Amino acid sequence: MTANVPDKPALEGLEAKWDAEWAARGTYLFPREGATRETVYSIDTPPPTASGSLHIGHVFSYTHTDVIARYHRMQGQRVFYPIGWDDNGLPTERRVQNFYGVRCDPSLPYDAGFEPPFEGGDNKSSKAADQLPISRRNFIELCERLTVEDEKQFEAVWRDLGLSVDWTQTYRTISPESQTASQLAFLRNVKRGEAYQAMAPTLWDVTFRTAVAQAELEDKEQPGAYHRLAFHAPNGDDVLIETTRPELLPACVALVAHPDDERYQELFGTTVTTPLFGVEVPVVAHHLAQADKGSGIAMICTFGDLTDVIWWRDLDLPNRAIIGFDGRIVSEAPDAITSDAGKAAYAQLAGKTVFSAKQAVVELLRASGELIGEPKPIVHPVKFFEKGDRPLEIVSTRQWYVKNGARDEELRARLLELGAELDWHPDFMRVRYENWVGGLTGDWLISRQRFFGVPLPVWYPLDGDGNPKFDEPILATRDILPVDPSSDAAPGYDESQRGVPGGFQGEVDVMDTWATSSLTPQLAGGWKRDEELWGMVFPYDLRPQGQDIIRTWLFSTMLRSALETNEKPWAHAALSGFIVDPDRKKMSKSKGNVVTPADILKAHGSDAVRYWAASSRLGTDAAFDEKNPTQIKIGRRLAIKILNAAKFVYGFALPEGHTTISEPVDQSMLTALDQVVRQATTALENYDHARALEITETFFWTFCDDYLELVKERAYREESEAAGKASAVLALQSAIDVLLRLFAPYLPFATEEVWSWTHEGSVHNAAWPASVAASLPAGVTAELPAHAPLLGLAGKALVGIRGAKTAAKASQKTAVASATIAGPDDEIAVLQLAAADLKAVGRIAELRFASAPELVVSDIVLAPDETTEGPQ
Repeated sequence: MTANVPDKPALEGLEAKWDAEWAARGTYLFPREGATRETVYSIDTPPPTASGSLHIGHVFSYTHTDVIARYHRMQGQRVFYPIGWDDNGLPTERRVQNFYGVRCDPSLPYDAGFEPPFEGGDNKSSKAADQLPISRRNFIELCERLTVEDEKQFEAVWRDLGLSVDWTQTYRTISPESQTASQLAFLRNVKRGEAYQAMAPTLWDVTFRTAVAQAELEDKEQPGAYHRLAFHAPNGDDVLIETTRPELLPACVALVAHPDDERYQELFGTTVTTPLFGVEVPVVAHHLAQADKGSGIAMICTFGDLTDVIWWRDLDLPNRAIIGFDGRIVSEAPDAITSDAGKAAYAQLAGKTVFSAKQAVVELLRASGELIGEPKPIVHPVKFFEKGDRPLEIVSTRQWYVKNGARDEELRARLLELGAELDWHPDFMRVRYENWVGGLTGDWLISRQRFFGVPLPVWYPLDGDGNPKFDEPILATRDILPVDPSSDAAPGYDESQRGVPGGFQGEVDVMDTWATSSLTPQLAGGWKRDEELWGMVFPYDLRPQGQDIIRTWLFSTMLRSALETNEKPWAHAALSGFIVDPDRKKMSKSKGNVVTPADILKAHGSDAVRYWAASSRLGTDAAFDEKNPTQIKIGRRLAIKILNAAKFVYGFALPEGHTTISEPVDQSMLTALDQVVRQATTALENYDHARALEITETFFWTFCDDYLELVKERAYREESEAAGKASAVLALQSAIDVLLRLFAPYLPFATEEVWSWTHEGSVHNAAWPASVAASLPAGVTAELPAHAPLLGLAGKALVGIRGAKTAAKASQKTAVASATIAGPDDEIAVLQLAAADLKAVGRIAELRFASAPELVVSDIVLAPDETTEGPQ
């Protein structure tokens, strides 16, 4: 074997070198020509949100996917491994606002020459009052500008990491192609009756002025207080309720208790009067009322929480909503408040924030004597938008929804069935999906009151008075997609008819970002755009993702696939765990404990970082300590050892004419390696990349520390002992070739570097070793399997020889006149096959073997004049 080995191989610079080579050679391009669904392995790669920077958690989970992609590529499959950028949505808008110091005001005209007041730096402000209002079109242009720059930075990190994605198969969730696919899928949902518009109570973030879906909720513990209020029965008795939201008293529409609660049987079917506002409301029964909570009877308001919504809907109650989109109490009192005293009380709340209104109501109740006792402080869970910092309110809005099984048992059952068909890695993650599907309480709200997103392709005709006919929406046709109804005229109309009686009104809402991301299989795979490609890749083989977005991304993609094709979109789901800091807290931007990967990759090398990531199994959290990255250092040591061990092995010259691996210890090593190949392959087939790495790495260190040391003297022999020399050299070099392929998915840079010394082409396009025998160089033979225990026993004996010399305070190079290896008879019989190598490596003139209960090296006698030599 001719080797082009550098004098001093090093990890430094390998990332830039091989990224350029892979790009020039097209190493990771999807080989589409002649591909069929049976020959393709397709991956629905997560599109990272292009709003800021990647963090170490991205490196962690994307490495897991890349290992699997590389393995299947080496198995001879045509790997479809695209990557996208999730551009649109609230995170991008927030970043643009802060980065450029602007905010969107759709009422403003477009400024063709607009330049933002600044870009980044220390001048950025998150306060809306300090941000320059600009038109929607200007704002979207800035979103486009910044996401493009962010995506360049993301790609640079991914290339440094060595992701083997096909960079010709990238997509953006806001691109014209993606908008077309998203709008087309929505229109098909509408035509099949799966998407609909409704006026309904909606979870609302008052900061961002947008609706929020159930999947985007986050409970946060917040301080609060129970307030005991006196409602008034017709007989003059007080009915006491406890509430944490006294400010919603003007929105009260009923009192509710459990139907089996004996305390309130006589009240059911009667009415009571609200304190302060004097509104008569019914007392009703519902099974969700909790007899053991507070006084056992509660007020139903429109709307304090999601249970209020259920009660309101189930009991057919009126809507007296009082909270506006800005989170303040609306100026006009509900019609039910008719008394002068009630109107006067409400006037003291109008325009106030929820917090201030609560204080005002409490003071009014205290003054009227209808606050019983003082508020009792508590801490309780309150629902927030996962990206927000103020509690959500529930307001009545007109929104678009997609059916998700919450009110369709047949669809819910199908979603559970598809989840059961999916292979989950690890399997225990399946229950999270099942719990989510089983716990759905409402259809998927997909419309958002934002700006940078995929527009809903809908217009509404205006009647003679200029009022929109929401029940007669005008849907875009496929041939005009993508469209933006806020600037494109409705079909059959022209722009002059916008907003005038008899004309049209364009929908200004955009789709929830998950409504686009739920279509990543379609966006990447050419659905309705490139049907040949779509037929090659769908349904996909793998969906890799984080465990925290099972309820959002995984579920929504499963839903869209079920609605469109009635089948699951992938065969396997691989769920990565979280990255936690040294205190075992999940890393997140909101906690301020995120580590960005660029400096880590530069400091330690990409192979080392990949090793750290790949050492964790799917579904398992991994700790990362930036100050003491022990596992990364272990990975770097491994990558360096691969370079050095290969340099050493390839330095041996092979005697001409010898093609047989004949020595027992060589055959034993290859037999052990063959078992490693089979075990690692089984692990990777089961998506257990960490187990495959562990098996391979354990053998590699045995190979370096024991086998290589054991046979190197024979490999150095003169040509007069060519057969033994050739056996060692062929075994060493064959093993390195197999090990390089086993390590290649994990340490792509070091393995590619070594492979290039002796092979044409890339190790990453080389065949995965099916077995050691099948992987031997052409013409080389070895009788395998053979002497399976020999390598392990020889390693133990070698350790014993070294230990005996150390105990004698002698150098390992010290010659030994004689030594005895004793052990069980069956082990000694095997170990004698390696006697010559043990004598050579131990510099032992006479090696004897004896029986003993366990393997031990004894009776070592140093050669004359060697006894005083100290350790070297």
